[in-house]
Amino acid sequence: QAANQRWSLDFMADQLANGRRFRILTMVDDFTRECLAMVVDTSLPGVRVVAELERIIERRGRPAVIVSDNGTELTGRAVLAWAADQAIAWHYIQPGKPVQNAFIEAFNGRLRDECLNEHWFASMPEARTIIEAWRIDYNTVRPHGRLGRVPPAVFAMAGDPTMLRGGALRLTGGFAPHPVAPPSPEGSNQEQTQPSPG
Repeated sequence: QAANQRWSLDFMADQLANGRRFRILTMVDDFTRECLAMVVDTSLPGVRVVAELERIIERRGRPAVIVSDNGTELTGRAVLAWAADQAIAWHYIQPGKPVQNAFIEAFNGRLRDECLNEHWFASMPEARTIIEAWRIDYNTVRPHGRLGRVPPAVFAMAGDPTMLRGGALRLTGGFAPHPVAPPSPEGSNQEQTQPSPG
Protein backbone atom coordinates (compact mmCIF):
# COMPACT_ATOMS: atom_id res chain seq x y z
CA GLN A 1 0.00 0.00 0.00
CA ALA A 2 0.99 3.60 -0.55
CA ALA A 3 -0.36 7.13 -0.55
CA ASN A 4 -2.92 7.86 -3.27
CA GLN A 5 -3.92 4.24 -3.73
CA ARG A 6 -7.34 4.71 -2.18
CA TRP A 7 -9.21 7.82 -1.10
CA SER A 8 -12.52 7.73 0.75
CA LEU A 9 -15.24 10.40 0.56
CA ASP A 10 -18.34 11.02 2.62
CA PHE A 11 -20.76 13.75 3.61
CA MET A 12 -21.75 14.99 7.05
CA ALA A 13 -24.36 17.54 8.09
CA ASP A 14 -24.61 20.09 10.88
CA GLN A 15 -26.26 23.43 11.52
CA LEU A 16 -25.45 26.97 12.55
CA ALA A 17 -26.75 28.57 15.73
CA ASN A 18 -29.58 30.13 13.70
CA GLY A 19 -30.72 26.71 12.48
CA ARG A 20 -29.31 27.03 8.95
CA ARG A 21 -28.05 23.64 7.82
CA PHE A 22 -24.74 23.01 6.13
CA ARG A 23 -22.84 20.02 4.81
CA ILE A 24 -19.25 18.87 5.03
CA LEU A 25 -17.51 16.83 2.34
CA THR A 26 -14.76 14.83 4.03
CA MET A 27 -11.93 13.19 2.07
CA VAL A 28 -9.19 10.96 3.47
CA ASP A 29 -6.26 8.98 2.12
CA ASP A 30 -6.83 5.51 3.57
CA PHE A 31 -3.12 4.66 3.73
CA THR A 32 -1.61 7.83 5.20
CA ARG A 33 -4.80 8.60 7.18
CA GLU A 34 -4.49 12.25 6.09
CA CYS A 35 -7.64 14.28 5.86
CA LEU A 36 -7.22 15.70 2.37
CA ALA A 37 -10.08 18.17 2.64
CA MET A 38 -13.16 19.14 4.59
CA VAL A 39 -15.33 21.28 2.36
CA VAL A 40 -18.00 23.19 4.28
CA ASP A 41 -20.95 24.71 2.41
CA THR A 42 -24.74 24.82 2.26
CA SER A 43 -24.75 22.98 -1.07
CA LEU A 44 -22.20 20.49 -2.41
CA PRO A 45 -23.37 19.18 -5.80
CA GLY A 46 -21.36 16.78 -7.96
CA VAL A 47 -19.78 19.61 -9.95
CA ARG A 48 -18.39 21.08 -6.72
CA VAL A 49 -17.12 17.66 -5.61
CA VAL A 50 -15.24 17.34 -8.91
CA ALA A 51 -13.74 20.84 -8.51
CA GLU A 52 -12.49 19.99 -5.01
CA LEU A 53 -11.02 16.68 -6.19
CA GLU A 54 -9.18 18.46 -9.01
CA ARG A 55 -7.76 20.97 -6.54
CA ILE A 56 -6.39 18.17 -4.35
CA ILE A 57 -5.05 16.15 -7.29
CA GLU A 58 -3.18 19.21 -8.55
CA ARG A 59 -1.08 19.32 -5.39
CA ARG A 60 -0.66 15.61 -4.54
CA GLY A 61 -1.43 13.49 -7.60
CA ARG A 62 -4.39 11.33 -8.49
CA PRO A 63 -5.67 8.33 -6.56
CA ALA A 64 -6.05 4.89 -8.13
CA VAL A 65 -9.42 4.35 -6.43
CA ILE A 66 -12.04 6.51 -4.75
CA VAL A 67 -14.59 4.90 -2.43
CA SER A 68 -17.88 6.48 -1.42
CA ASP A 69 -21.50 5.74 -0.73
CA ASN A 70 -23.97 6.08 -3.60
CA GLY A 71 -25.50 9.42 -2.68
CA THR A 72 -26.92 11.44 -5.54
CA GLU A 73 -24.03 13.96 -5.53
CA LEU A 74 -21.56 11.13 -6.09
CA THR A 75 -23.47 9.09 -8.66
CA GLY A 76 -24.44 11.92 -10.99
CA ARG A 77 -23.17 12.54 -14.49
CA ALA A 78 -20.54 15.11 -13.43
CA VAL A 79 -18.74 12.68 -11.10
CA LEU A 80 -19.07 9.61 -13.34
CA ALA A 81 -17.80 11.44 -16.44
CA TRP A 82 -14.94 13.02 -14.51
CA ALA A 83 -13.81 9.70 -12.97
CA ALA A 84 -13.86 8.00 -16.39
CA ASP A 85 -11.92 10.88 -17.95
CA GLN A 86 -9.30 10.74 -15.17
CA ALA A 87 -9.06 6.91 -15.32
CA ILE A 88 -9.89 6.71 -11.62
CA ALA A 89 -11.83 3.66 -10.44
CA TRP A 90 -14.79 4.86 -8.37
CA HIS A 91 -16.10 2.17 -6.05
CA TYR A 92 -19.53 2.55 -4.45
CA ILE A 93 -20.22 0.72 -1.21
CA GLN A 94 -23.45 -1.26 -0.90
CA PRO A 95 -26.44 0.77 0.33
CA GLY A 96 -26.80 0.57 4.11
CA LYS A 97 -23.27 -0.86 4.58
CA PRO A 98 -21.15 2.00 5.98
CA VAL A 99 -18.74 -0.60 7.40
CA GLN A 100 -17.47 -1.02 3.82
CA ASN A 101 -16.06 2.50 4.15
CA ALA A 102 -15.07 2.03 7.78
CA PHE A 103 -12.09 4.37 8.03
CA ILE A 104 -13.93 7.49 6.91
CA GLU A 105 -16.91 6.54 9.08
CA ALA A 106 -14.58 6.37 12.10
CA PHE A 107 -12.94 9.63 11.04
CA ASN A 108 -16.33 11.33 10.74
CA GLY A 109 -17.29 10.06 14.20
CA ARG A 110 -14.16 11.64 15.63
CA LEU A 111 -14.87 14.91 13.81
CA ARG A 112 -18.42 14.89 15.19
CA ASP A 113 -17.34 14.17 18.79
CA GLU A 114 -14.31 16.43 18.96
CA CYS A 115 -15.34 19.39 16.82
CA LEU A 116 -18.95 19.61 15.65
CA ASN A 117 -20.51 18.67 18.99
CA GLU A 118 -18.16 21.02 20.84
CA HIS A 119 -18.98 24.21 18.92
CA TRP A 120 -22.04 26.34 18.32
CA PHE A 121 -21.18 27.93 14.97
CA ALA A 122 -22.46 31.50 14.59
CA SER A 123 -21.74 31.77 10.85
CA MET A 124 -20.45 29.83 7.85
CA PRO A 125 -17.05 31.59 7.97
CA GLU A 126 -16.70 30.64 11.63
CA ALA A 127 -17.68 27.03 10.90
CA ARG A 128 -15.13 26.83 8.08
CA THR A 129 -12.37 28.33 10.25
CA ILE A 130 -12.95 26.03 13.23
CA ILE A 131 -13.38 22.89 11.13
CA GLU A 132 -10.23 23.64 9.11
CA ALA A 133 -8.26 24.25 12.34
CA TRP A 134 -9.41 20.83 13.58
CA ARG A 135 -8.30 19.25 10.27
CA ILE A 136 -4.85 20.83 10.52
CA ASP A 137 -4.47 19.65 14.11
CA TYR A 138 -5.58 16.14 13.14
CA ASN A 139 -3.10 15.97 10.25
CA THR A 140 -0.05 17.65 11.78
CA VAL A 141 -0.16 17.43 15.58
CA ARG A 142 -2.13 14.46 16.82
CA PRO A 143 -0.29 11.10 16.99
CA HIS A 144 -2.06 8.23 15.21
CA GLY A 145 -1.79 4.75 16.73
CA ARG A 146 -1.83 2.91 13.40
CA LEU A 147 0.96 5.10 12.03
CA GLY A 148 3.59 4.45 14.68
CA ARG A 149 2.28 7.23 16.95
CA VAL A 150 3.07 10.03 14.50
CA PRO A 151 0.59 12.43 12.87
CA PRO A 152 -0.70 11.55 9.39
CA ALA A 153 1.16 14.38 7.63
CA VAL A 154 4.46 13.33 9.22
CA PHE A 155 3.84 9.73 8.19
CA ALA A 156 3.08 10.83 4.63
CA MET A 157 6.28 12.93 4.45
CA ALA A 158 8.37 9.94 5.51
CA GLY A 159 7.46 8.29 2.22
CA ASP A 160 8.50 4.85 3.44
CA PRO A 161 6.50 3.37 6.33
CA THR A 162 9.39 1.04 7.20
CA MET A 163 11.20 4.16 8.46
CA LEU A 164 8.69 4.40 11.30
CA ARG A 165 9.61 2.39 14.36
CA GLY A 166 8.38 2.70 17.91
CA GLY A 167 6.69 6.04 17.43
CA ALA A 168 9.67 7.91 16.01
CA LEU A 169 10.80 8.64 12.50
CA ARG A 170 14.16 7.19 11.60
CA LEU A 171 15.33 9.58 8.94
CA THR A 172 18.79 10.83 8.14
CA GLY A 173 19.11 14.21 9.78
CA GLY A 174 16.84 13.41 12.72
CA PHE A 175 13.33 14.44 11.73
CA ALA A 176 11.76 12.74 14.76
CA PRO A 177 9.32 14.65 16.97
CA HIS A 178 11.01 15.86 20.14
CA PRO A 179 9.85 14.41 23.46
CA VAL A 180 7.90 16.74 25.72
CA ALA A 181 10.00 15.85 28.78
CA PRO A 182 13.49 14.47 29.35
CA PRO A 183 13.68 10.72 29.99
CA SER A 184 13.70 9.55 33.59
CA PRO A 185 16.99 8.27 35.05
CA GLU A 186 17.88 4.71 34.03
CA GLY A 187 15.87 2.13 35.95
CA SER A 188 13.63 4.66 37.67
CA ASN A 189 10.08 5.71 37.02
CA GLN A 190 9.76 7.36 40.41
CA GLU A 191 9.82 11.09 40.98
CA GLN A 192 13.31 12.20 41.97
CA THR A 193 13.57 14.15 45.22
CA GLN A 194 16.17 16.80 45.81
CA PRO A 195 18.17 16.50 49.03
CA SER A 196 17.18 19.18 51.49
CA PRO A 197 19.92 21.69 52.35
CA GLY A 198 21.51 21.49 55.79
